[in-house]
Amino acid sequence: MFEPFIAPSGTLLGLLQRGRGDGTLHALAAPRAEALAALNHCVLDDPRHDWQVENRSLYYARLYLDLHGGLDEIEAHLFGAEDHLDTEESRTGLALAVLGHLASYGRQDALLLLRRYAATGTNWAWALDELALRDDDAGLRALAPSVLARFPADAEGAAELARTVRDAFEPRPWRLWAEDRRDTVGPRVRAAMEQGSFDRWQRQMRPTGPRPGWSVRAVLDWAQEGYERGAVLYGPAARCLTAVAGPEDRPDILAAARDGAEGARGAALHHLAEARDPAVLDLVEHAADSGSHAVAEAAVAAYRRMCGDDAVARARAWIRRADALGTAAAEVLACRGTAEDSPSVLGALRETVRSQGPDAPALPFLVDGAGRLGIACAAPVLRHVYRETASSQLRGRTARALAATDPAFATGFAVECLWDCEETTREVAAQHAETGDIRVAERLRRLAADPAEEVEVQLAVRNRIGPDLQV
Repeated sequence: MFEPFIAPSGTLLGLLQRGRGDGTLHALAAPRAEALAALNHCVLDDPRHDWQVENRSLYYARLYLDLHGGLDEIEAHLFGAEDHLDTEESRTGLALAVLGHLASYGRQDALLLLRRYAATGTNWAWALDELALRDDDAGLRALAPSVLARFPADAEGAAELARTVRDAFEPRPWRLWAEDRRDTVGPRVRAAMEQGSFDRWQRQMRPTGPRPGWSVRAVLDWAQEGYERGAVLYGPAARCLTAVAGPEDRPDILAAARDGAEGARGAALHHLAEARDPAVLDLVEHAADSGSHAVAEAAVAAYRRMCGDDAVARARAWIRRADALGTAAAEVLACRGTAEDSPSVLGALRETVRSQGPDAPALPFLVDGAGRLGIACAAPVLRHVYRETASSQLRGRTARALAATDPAFATGFAVECLWDCEETTREVAAQHAETGDIRVAERLRRLAADPAEEVEVQLAVRNRIGPDLQV
């Protein structure tokens, strides 16, 4: 999947792609045709860098309602020929989720599109999950023949149906169909459920991996075998070492952490980091300088798991390094440092934004650190990250940091955050936005009354306004 193109932050499209509250406010003030065109562009070409953790669907659905937008563009996107050529769920997932929210708001046209796509579309399972939360029993029962027709009435089809039922995200349709009296529906689904339960029981009876009685050497060999086949088992292997290793095994583990093969070395380093072994920090530094990218990556990952004072003290020395270990040291100071580390965290934040931009992987930790340490001088760079990042998750963390560092937050960004796509960001806004602004009072009332709003946001609204809030 290609990285999405994100328009400049000062444009309507760029604001909507980022899910910023200002996107909604600008869209409502723009010509309706222009706003709908930008909205459709976002829904049909998912702008999220990580669609599994970033929210947009409720944000876009609310804007469709505010703009009285039609669904012709979404319909064409779902039922075009490309649906059978590009079967990645990321192509249609956002559009289906938007339809799900619109259906929950009472849009019958969205509900009908979901039913039709569940019956004929490639990403039908996603549509069925949306319907499981919103449709009535009659609507779901009507879909059973179309869905079951996707699975041939042979052994292979029965096995695939059993896997699908077993792994279903929302079980309601399958449970409903299991009670169906039609000979072509109820018996097939019940048999699939029974097979899925049997498969799960078989997996539990045939576990893979370490067994009781394994030696330290066997666990290290298992970690190396996993590495060679592309499976990183550092964490599980470290936990197994904790279970099987005794004091007499420490020399072997230290040797593996110093000179072992990549998989075994990573497992040993993780074990020593979790055990807070006094030698581990020197071994981490040695591994970071080894010249092997895989070994250095394992060492840095092990160091990030450490939380003691010794790890923080070493971070103060390592933060000047210009490699991944230096980045990890900055993250450790941001997460666990004290006020004396504020200049180092601020310097790392500024340098990371300058050299890597507003979407650098290390920024979430540094942003959190600036807020945790209350670094007022960080406000200008935090405001820059807030405006420019394409990640709504990072923007939300930046908003929380600004609430702790920027005196102007309550009358500035906090206001637009009430319309943000992330519920955690709306929660921060509900806690801090200046209620003297007429837009804030009206928006708080609407959030409190919206049945689709998250409970945490509504609780923050009610805690902020109290009994004066009329909904």
